[in-house]
Amino acid sequence: MGAIIELNNVTYSYPLANECAIKNVSLKLEEGRFYGVIGQNGSGKTTLCSLIRGFAPSFFRGSLTGEVLVCGKPTLDYKPGELSLKIGYVFQNPFSQISGVKDTVFEEVAFGLENFGVPVDEIEERVIRAVELTGISALAEKNPYELSGGQQQRMALASIIVLEPDIMVIDEPTSQLDPEGTESVFEIIKGMKDRKKTIILVEHKVDLIAEHADEVIVLDKGEVIRFGSKDAILSDETLLECGVQLPNIALLGNKLTRSGVPLERIPITEQQGVEIIGKALRTRSWCK
Repeated sequence: MGAIIELNNVTYSYPLANECAIKNVSLKLEEGRFYGVIGQNGSGKTTLCSLIRGFAPSFFRGSLTGEVLVCGKPTLDYKPGELSLKIGYVFQNPFSQISGVKDTVFEEVAFGLENFGVPVDEIEERVIRAVELTGISALAEKNPYELSGGQQQRMALASIIVLEPDIMVIDEPTSQLDPEGTESVFEIIKGMKDRKKTIILVEHKVDLIAEHADEVIVLDKGEVIRFGSKDAILSDETLLECGVQLPNIALLGNKLTRSGVPLERIPITEQQGVEIIGKALRTRSWCK
């Protein structure tokens, strides 16, 4: 598959800022892949998302050098609102994504389609599919402000899914959710991955990145310091020096390796841990 998003030597700074938020970033993201974006707070993750969806510099202003392309076209060449049909963006706080002008969840999910002038019959069909996919059909007649945080996040996802974008940029969707809400949101994201959508997900919960992403982008002080296979990156203890967390099972795997247990590779998911660590412990050929 070809690159659907490209950043070529991109440097960006916000208005009046003394430091660049993104520095000399070059990336090629392929269609249909799931990219996890990690890094400590202030590393540039949200700014990277803003560049991809065209909000920087068009909305935030500031200074941009280099070029950001979506589907082969520079983001600066898109007309206002045009990128919204190609890229769906889900905010960290779902409350920020509620329009405030609709009385029901069904109407809220339909709001974007109304703005794009989609015929009424098609709106109804697409909204029904979106609320079913996100598991909020039973909430369709409720007021958006009466929902729990997890329900609001699923509604926010539905309001983007209904637009049927090819690319989804999702900024820390589980930061305010409990484990049950987190699991429900990731089930929806997994469904988008299965439908071959291109997904860029910012998430601090690296165990979830390890479970679902294809590749990982690591940012530090505005620079991409690692990009590639999740297995190689999320098992690398040197990233701890940059404030990047690793999956708990990877930390255990590294500790066992240092203790002399010959693992065939460092696991990054619980399933890998059961298989890889279990195999080493069963053979015990290393134990004197």
